Amino acid sequence: MAAPLTLLLIVAVTIRAALFRSSLAELIAERVEVVSPITAWKRVVEGLALLDLGVSPYSGDVFHETPLIIYMFHFLVDYAEITFMTFVFGALCVCICFFFIYLSLMPFQFRKQKFALEADRYPMDSLELIRSPKEMYYVPLKVAMFYLLNPFTILSCVAKSTCGLNNAVLALFFLSTIKRNVLLSAIFLCLATYQSIYPITLCAPAMLYFMQRQYIPVNFRRVSFWWFIVQYLFMYLGSLFVLICLSFFLLGSWDYLPSVYGFILSVPDLTPNIGLFWYFFAEMFEHFRLFFLCVFQINVFFYTIPLSIKLKEHPVFLIFMQLAVISIFKSYPTVGDVALYLAFLPVWSHLHRFLRNIFLVSCVLLACSALFPVLWHLWIYAGSANSNFYYAITLLFNVAQILLVSDYFYAFLRREHHLTNGLYLKRKDGSEATLILK
Repeated sequence: MAAPLTLLLIVAVTIRAALFRSSLAELIAERVEVVSPITAWKRVVEGLALLDLGVSPYSGDVFHETPLIIYMFHFLVDYAEITFMTFVFGALCVCICFFFIYLSLMPFQFRKQKFALEADRYPMDSLELIRSPKEMYYVPLKVAMFYLLNPFTILSCVAKSTCGLNNAVLALFFLSTIKRNVLLSAIFLCLATYQSIYPITLCAPAMLYFMQRQYIPVNFRRVSFWWFIVQYLFMYLGSLFVLICLSFFLLGSWDYLPSVYGFILSVPDLTPNIGLFWYFFAEMFEHFRLFFLCVFQINVFFYTIPLSIKLKEHPVFLIFMQLAVISIFKSYPTVGDVALYLAFLPVWSHLHRFLRNIFLVSCVLLACSALFPVLWHLWIYAGSANSNFYYAITLLFNVAQILLVSDYFYAFLRREHHLTNGLYLKRKDGSEATLILK
């Protein structure tokens, strides 16, 4: 499988290099679907200019990236090719991480299925739902291809959006979690949280995965359960404290806290994007703003609790669900965030027989992706439309994402039910029964 992966990497780098050298690069870098006020490369350049002049990059209202990002690019910005290759390397890093993540997961899934079969936990009529080694063999390559050749990922890389670097950190967190390295998992999760706050919700699936692999029962009365949580949180919060202090020593002030995290949570910049915040708060009465801001922001964090309770035995699927929730409900989303969780879809290919709306949702997502630039042009340049047109397509795009994720959630739960209760359910009188999940 090394040869196809190498060929995939070469093709992906070639496509990105060709687009970067073309006249489309500047156009892509300006697209509001691809970059946000936080991840736009133009804003990073502005911050670097202020830093070179001896002025804090957070003194204005332009730069909102973290101090480590600006100091990293401070050494690279004079070399355009090296700067671009940094973003290409970030995309390749995610691709390779995803490839090895699923290679590591396959043996565990095989053993889990084998144990269930030997213990006669699955009825005979549900055996057709069992995944075969042949069926799973090419999944790692498909996952890598789904991320690296996704147009959303390519556009983010060519636009030099720092979202690609955030995705690389999340992929490294996922890989270290799957490899059962608790310290590295906590450190990479800390880096992801340091970048954008929202990945803090991934603490729950990471701890559940470690407890599952170390045979620690999820029981509030067990000392081992609480002891592991304290250990993981200590490593996570300790790493976060070190990063925050390091940022302070680099800048000599705490200016970055309101400029980065305050900016993410308070959403002062209402530049149009593919998210749900900008239009709603542009039309909001100021005295209602704080209430609805709390309501909108709590969505990302609220779903962690019920999802963790329902999927405590399936932390890998829980990570997929959490990444999708973050990309839908975060304050400044881009297509790069969407591409991250879409790369996991080949992993759940065995759920396709239970999906209900996949064709409709796929068509809506493709249509919305094509209509984004059209409606933007009609609104901003042609003057024959207004902001309602563009917000309507972003709203439809997010509704389609919610339908996609909820459909996979339904399919996953239904497959688990059939594995334990049989594929063809019968009533007491022997007639065929119908399963309704509520």
